[in-house]
Amino acid sequence: MAGLNPQEALIHLMIAVAAADGQISGIEQREFTVLLRTLPVFEGFDESRLTEIAHDCGKLLDEDDGIDRIIENVHASVPNNLYETAYALAVEVVSADVEASQPELRLLEMLRDAFELDRLTAGAIEHSARVRYRRA
Repeated sequence: MAGLNPQEALIHLMIAVAAADGQISGIEQREFTVLLRTLPVFEGFDESRLTEIAHDCGKLLDEDDGIDRIIENVHASVPNNLYETAYALAVEVVSADVEASQPELRLLEMLRDAFELDRLTAGAIEHSARVRYRRA
């Protein structure tokens, strides 16, 4: 699945993170929609393409090395200055459920390594999401 544009690659990443625990919750779907509609990185995205992109991502996830290929695609398609944004999107999707599963945490670890994020940067992104999703 070469030749993804940055928006497509980021959407694949968010779907992969949401599906990491074996299911995509309604909360994750809602968060996904909010991110697509509000963040500057998705400005100009044609939402009518979402079903096609999700289908392509699902095919990748069905492969044995699907997660690795999605990470490789993000790495190849997204400019370096958006690696922190990619990680933040993944953290947002994981945080929407409030409780992170072990597969989700493992995927975040893989992303930190792939994007070569330092501990302070990754920790700040994670802390910011935890604060936003805290319940009263």
